[in-house]
Amino acid sequence: MALQDSFALSSDLVSELLSGMRLRGVQYRRIQAGPEFGMSFHARPGHAYFHYLAVGNGLLRSADGTLHRLSAGSAVLLPQGEEHALLSDSSVSVQPIDSFVTAALGDTVSGVDTCPSTSTIPSAILFYGCMEFDLGGMQALGPLMPPVMLADAHKGSYPGLAPIFASMKNEICSGRIGFAGILARLAEVMAAMIVRGWVECGCDNASGLVAALRDPRLARAILALHRQPGRDWSVEELAAECNISRSVFAGRFQSTIGIPPLRYAAELRMRLASQWLTRDRIAIDTVAQRLGYTSQAAFSRAYKRVIGHPPGASRKINLATIS
Repeated sequence: MALQDSFALSSDLVSELLSGMRLRGVQYRRIQAGPEFGMSFHARPGHAYFHYLAVGNGLLRSADGTLHRLSAGSAVLLPQGEEHALLSDSSVSVQPIDSFVTAALGDTVSGVDTCPSTSTIPSAILFYGCMEFDLGGMQALGPLMPPVMLADAHKGSYPGLAPIFASMKNEICSGRIGFAGILARLAEVMAAMIVRGWVECGCDNASGLVAALRDPRLARAILALHRQPGRDWSVEELAAECNISRSVFAGRFQSTIGIPPLRYAAELRMRLASQWLTRDRIAIDTVAQRLGYTSQAAFSRAYKRVIGHPPGASRKINLATIS
């Protein structure tokens, strides 16, 4: 079955997903290891881990104990930030990654060298990052993603990854001036391509919002909401976007996504508002105007109802997290 037949997600919605995706608070490490290594990574809810193995072979052990074999050129994204370990062999003991001595290689990149003195050449070189994983208005897709997303540049699911892999390997191994910043940007591109490959391949038949995106009629309504979040949509207007009756649309939306369409619209507005307030530092009254509210007070009430605290508190919480 052709891709367009098995997954009715328009390129506009894919673009919406990727354009809203942000990796914030990113910290990267380049790791050089000998023939035997074991590193554990603790759970980071609300974050994602990203690994790229440039040289050598290894295993990734996920939180449920599943072993995923990695070879040179493998990349893996853990969008749920679950605990896991990287190992040279399943029998090797592990140490927390934060227990290793690091050396600064740039503002956001550090190096870890675990090679024993008897190994003059590293057996494995990898690059990993941990970051806040922000999907913008499509944040509801995050919990639907699998805990481990493996990418192979040589498979059809990820066209275009091969040159990105090659560039990353070159930057990791050459250590040229400015390589740390280039690595950080390449990692962001790679993460976006892994997410896109998962979306285009049907999202592992996940339910909820993903199922709605597969439905061409519901997808049109969702795209309209994301394009005009500040519009005071009615159920009738959204149904008209889908060319179906109000009752059929409302029932299909509720049964597929699990919430009524206007509640989805309200939650979308507040997710966007939270990002604009904390990430982009936009003034509260400007955010209220963007989202169609006639007064800041009305916006603040709606924000508190959905998010759980006033808009100003979001900024204070964000500043406390950063500091």
